[in-house]
Amino acid sequence: MEQLKGDKYGSHRVIEPKGVLTQAAWKVDNDMTKHYSNEIIVDVSALNIDSASFTQISEVCGGDEKKIGEMILGIVAERGKQQNPVTGSGGMFIGTVSYIGDDLKDRDLKVGDKIASLVSLSLTPLKIDKILAIHKDIDRVDIVGKAVLFESGIYAKLPADMSEPLALAALDVAGAPAQARRLPKEGDSVLILGANGKSGVLCAWEALKKVGPNGKVVGVVRNPRQVPDLMELGVYTDVIVADCTKPVEVLDAALAANGGKEYDISICCVNIESCEMSAILPVHDDGLVYFFSMATSFTKAALGAEGVGKDVTMIVGNGYTKNHAEITLNVLRENPKLRKLFDEKYC
Repeated sequence: MEQLKGDKYGSHRVIEPKGVLTQAAWKVDNDMTKHYSNEIIVDVSALNIDSASFTQISEVCGGDEKKIGEMILGIVAERGKQQNPVTGSGGMFIGTVSYIGDDLKDRDLKVGDKIASLVSLSLTPLKIDKILAIHKDIDRVDIVGKAVLFESGIYAKLPADMSEPLALAALDVAGAPAQARRLPKEGDSVLILGANGKSGVLCAWEALKKVGPNGKVVGVVRNPRQVPDLMELGVYTDVIVADCTKPVEVLDAALAANGGKEYDISICCVNIESCEMSAILPVHDDGLVYFFSMATSFTKAALGAEGVGKDVTMIVGNGYTKNHAEITLNVLRENPKLRKLFDEKYC
């Protein structure tokens, strides 16, 4: 079969509008019979839908699994990719490599290898033949289908020392703990919103190692019943109870947990809208606010910080950080309690 040469970043798969990359495209070409010399095609077994996206889809469908499946199939049929038209976010996949273009034969990859995509489904051509199961509690959809990775696309071989669902659950949020390792320094105080989620607990572990015995890592949850289990994990110095959509409530509780002092860094991992100010208010001037959640609004964050006179550096969560896959998988290797939590909750 003749192999065509595609664009490194995948623009040859854009149907409309022309001139944009696949993430910004409304519709992409998901014809898997086309073989490009600089693409990889994967037989997909599972999708991990971005948490903000899955929450939105589930709410629209009233939690009905059949309707959720129909909505996902509809999005992919219309757009050629799994990109929620409301949140704009996607997720990631795991699967088995079925085709490697000639231009990519020098990679450490072969047909039959099991991999996880480390680029968003919002830019990945995807074709779903059948949905096998929907796991609402962990945002995962088991499917029969195919996906394309472009020459620029990044991926991770699934590790031999952990199950596929476990690796998928961790790699889905790989960018967050890698940033949480890089941002704090010894003695810092770090506030994590969405402390009970996957990205929250992984970030907490990395942050706790960096801040050391003189620092603090404080988690925020809405449900008080989650506090004892989170403290038992040993990744937080304190866990407070507050509604992250209510910034004054969060501010009061957060300051009380930090001796009245504002924080050096906050990390927002909450998968619902309107939590921007809860991340901004507790941080002192010249501090850092890291928004990992795809539910974040740039407008609300920028204008909100301006409105309260907060001179903070705000970072948009980049799903890619160098070595983020290995960093994230190593968290589960380092912390048996976290690995047990992931095995029980997300597999």
